[in-house]
Amino acid sequence: MKVKCSQKALASALNIVNKAVSPNNTLPVLNNILISVEGKKVVFSATNLEIAIKTIIDADVVNEGSVTIPAKIFSSYVGLLKDGDVELKLEDGMSLSVKASHSETKIKGISAEEFPLIPKIEDAVTYEIPVDSFKDAIDQVAFAASTNAVRPVLTGVLFRFKKNELRMVATDSYRLSEKVLKLNTGSGEDKDCIVPARTVIELGKIISSQKGSIEVRVANNQVMFKSGDTVLISRLIEGHFPDYEKILPKESKTQCEVVVDDLVLAVKKVSLFVMETNNNVKISVTNDGTLVVSTDETQVGEGRADVDVVIKGENNKVALNAQYILDVLASIHDDKVFVEMVDKVSPVTIKPLKKTEYVHIIMPLKL
Repeated sequence: MKVKCSQKALASALNIVNKAVSPNNTLPVLNNILISVEGKKVVFSATNLEIAIKTIIDADVVNEGSVTIPAKIFSSYVGLLKDGDVELKLEDGMSLSVKASHSETKIKGISAEEFPLIPKIEDAVTYEIPVDSFKDAIDQVAFAASTNAVRPVLTGVLFRFKKNELRMVATDSYRLSEKVLKLNTGSGEDKDCIVPARTVIELGKIISSQKGSIEVRVANNQVMFKSGDTVLISRLIEGHFPDYEKILPKESKTQCEVVVDDLVLAVKKVSLFVMETNNNVKISVTNDGTLVVSTDETQVGEGRADVDVVIKGENNKVALNAQYILDVLASIHDDKVFVEMVDKVSPVTIKPLKKTEYVHIIMPLKL
């Protein structure tokens, strides 16, 4: 195997596939990246047996071949090289020679035959989604998934394909995000699947600078995402996602229009005093156009901050987790939001002023 490629393309490819390398693998080969030279392309692959990522770069190929190289040391070394040509050559069995301007090294690898086969997606249903709206959806939904493995289905993001739209939903049972996206193309077949939230978050990082559309192929127990020259394959979570639509408030008694930055600042001020009360902050709204964020007196003190709002409906009060409020406000790409309340025991709805396709609810705490 002998190939010459640019440092920039090589570093970018390694950065992408590294997202499938876990630091605590028991199999040594899973700490490695598979490099396969085929035709005029170099294919980089990595897997942790839950997800697999493959990406391709163009190169000047002298000889084909394949080898697996330790991901951490290879990526770190390439990242230290200056932009320019890099020559990769397999020498002395399983050692990869890396030559660049003013530097040369050898990295010991493992035979490509020991690397697990990247699964093929067969009998799949295919959909196509605009990348830009998909990136927004990942930001606005995935953070609401649970990190507790007791209920595996809640550690994933529901992908509900129906007609010409996709609904992405995540919940940890204390909060819930739902985003509706229009599909570029679909199979016409309705389909539900639950993708691990960790997979969705890593996918968001991969496509962060990409444009165009992303192809999604859903099989019985696996899903594939393809954008440009990069493919990510993930297992699906088995089970049934909760019937979340039952808990979405159908109406509200109080609706506030509030500037996002003002509300974020108010919650941050008050949240300095809520560590010992499980982030419990009180939200009160009154017909004089004021939203008050406050906390009970704690050992370190107490806080109160007022925010000017446009209010419709009656006075209302509810207690919420301060961090949950900050999380959703950080994900909404809008200057203003609607905060809607029913009563002190019902979920609070937060949604962007300009975009009706996103909704987030937070379950109340005890007042």
